Amino acid sequence: MQNNTHVHKVINVVGARPNFMKVSPIHQRMVAHPNFNPILVHTGQHYDNNMSKIFFDELGLPEPDYYLGVGSDSHAKQTAKIMVEFESILFKEKPNIVLVAGDVNSTIACALATVKLNIKVAHIESGLRSFDRKMPEEINRVLTDSISDYLFVTEKSGLENLKTEGVSDEKIFHVGNTMIDWVFHYLDKADRSTVLRRFDINQQDFVLVTLHRPSNVDDQTVLEQILNALEKIQEKIKIIFPIHPRTKKKIDDLEDSNYMISSQNICFCEPLGYLDFLKLIKSAKVVLTDSGGIQEESTALGVPCLTLRENTERPITIEKGTNKLVEISTEKIIKSVEEILSNANINSIIPSLWDGNASGRIIDILNKRLSEL
Repeated sequence: MQNNTHVHKVINVVGARPNFMKVSPIHQRMVAHPNFNPILVHTGQHYDNNMSKIFFDELGLPEPDYYLGVGSDSHAKQTAKIMVEFESILFKEKPNIVLVAGDVNSTIACALATVKLNIKVAHIESGLRSFDRKMPEEINRVLTDSISDYLFVTEKSGLENLKTEGVSDEKIFHVGNTMIDWVFHYLDKADRSTVLRRFDINQQDFVLVTLHRPSNVDDQTVLEQILNALEKIQEKIKIIFPIHPRTKKKIDDLEDSNYMISSQNICFCEPLGYLDFLKLIKSAKVVLTDSGGIQEESTALGVPCLTLRENTERPITIEKGTNKLVEISTEKIIKSVEEILSNANINSIIPSLWDGNASGRIIDILNKRLSEL
C-alpha cells in the first residue's frame, strides 16, 4: 500500500469541531512544505454550518478533498460508517501515513481502518487518560494509542501514561499542544471580534458556559442540577451559553420547557465560530464547561475554568493552569463560581511546550521518520 515517492502523502482526518483546531495548523504547514502532499478528509461527524463549516472558513482550511458526510448516529453505526467510507479512500490514495487527532469516533474509526491495511498512523494528543471507562472518549483514546506508530503528546501526564502502558519510547514524542498553536496564532484576529458588543457585555463581566457530554445532558436529574445552578448564578452575573444542538434538545425535553426563556440574564445562542468563541473565553470572568479542549484554551489564556466533571484527562490544566473540577451539584457549582467572582487573583503557568510551535515539531519529526523508511 505504500507510496514510494520522496514526497510524503499524508491523509489528515477531521471529523468533529475540536479536531479542526488540532489538525488545521499541521495541515497548513504541510501544504507549504515541499516534502508533504497532504490530503484532507472530513468525516462529517459534526456537519452543520455552526459546528463545522464556519471553522473551515475561519481557520483557512481548504475545502476537504473528501467529505464522508456520516452525520449523527449511535457510536457503533457512526464508527462503522466511517470505517467503510475511509477504507475506500485508503485504497484509492495509498498514503504513507494517516494523521488522526483527539478522541472522537472519527479518530478510532480511521486509525483502525488504516492499520488493518498496514499503513502507519500518527495520533495527535496521545496519552491523555481520564481513567473513566464510562466515557466513550476514553475507549477511543486508549485504542487509538495502542495501534498508532507515532504518538504525539501534549503534556507530561501523557508521557507517563504511555510508558506505564508499555509503549516503546521510540514511538512517543512530547511536542506540545497544536490546539494552543491556533489560540496564539489567532488571538489578535479574535481581539477584533465584535462578539462582546453583539451580546452587550463587557470584559470579565460574564460567565461563559458550554455543555455537551452525555453524562451531563442525557441524565435529567444531572442536567437540572446544572441548570438550577445557572439560574442562581445569573442573578449576580450575566451568562453566555452557546448551546450545542444535543444540549438544546435535552433542555427542550425537560418538564419545565420554559427554562430557556425564563432566566432573563442567560443568553442562549447558537454555537459560535472559532474567533468569536476565542474572544469570549479570553474575556470571561469564569468558564463553566465539560469540554476537554476548553480546559486547555482557558489555561493558555489564564482564565478561570470550572470543569463540570468527576475527572479530567488533562491534569496539567489543574496542576499548572486555571482549571478546577467541580462535582455536579447545584450548591457546589454556585459556591465555586462565587469563590472566583470574589477572588481576582488566579495563578497560572502555561505548560511546557505550549508555545505555538507544536505543529512545527510534528512536521519535523514526521519528515525525518518518513524519509528514513
